[in-house]
Amino acid sequence: MSSLLSRVFSTLLPRQNGMPCSSTGLQRCNHWFASVMSLKTSAPLRAEPRKKKKVDPRREIMARERLKKRLRKLEKVPPEFIPIEDFIPSAKGYDEMRVRSEPRLSFEESERRALLHKEWTVFKHGQHQAEMATIKGAVEAQRQALEELRLESEELYQAALAPDPALFPFTQQGPSYTPPMHNYDAPEGTYNDKTKVYTQ
Repeated sequence: MSSLLSRVFSTLLPRQNGMPCSSTGLQRCNHWFASVMSLKTSAPLRAEPRKKKKVDPRREIMARERLKKRLRKLEKVPPEFIPIEDFIPSAKGYDEMRVRSEPRLSFEESERRALLHKEWTVFKHGQHQAEMATIKGAVEAQRQALEELRLESEELYQAALAPDPALFPFTQQGPSYTPPMHNYDAPEGTYNDKTKVYTQ
């Protein structure tokens, strides 16, 4: 059986110089595959370019006129804006009858509130002045200390002016209201999509 197959295969293989080509040299003997050193050409493609259909110029003019009419109709219709539901107030807000009346204060209560407001203003002004005086005194003391340090040693003065990155160490950890559950497989959630689709 194997000898019969080998005979049939040898008769089917193309021949080169009167000898059948081997299966490994099949591509070299084939006329569709050129060798590496030879010129490479593509297979002849027996086809013609498609002929362009003759279009009637009247039809083209009519199609353009139709498009112009459609554009005119679209320009006449104003564009429909998509409503933003977040900016639409409720119907209760449009009710003009719902007016909140201002509370009427007595003369004694209004005078008491005015005097209290004046006292509070004087107190906050004094507090601000005290804070400004404290900050000014601290800055002046720092300036005098730096001048004295510069008279002692220039290196220490430059080291005192250098910024200290470790002065305000900052570490932060994310909020954790409950400890994490290990080996927890979160279920896939489901939701109903109620998004309104608007077409113009």
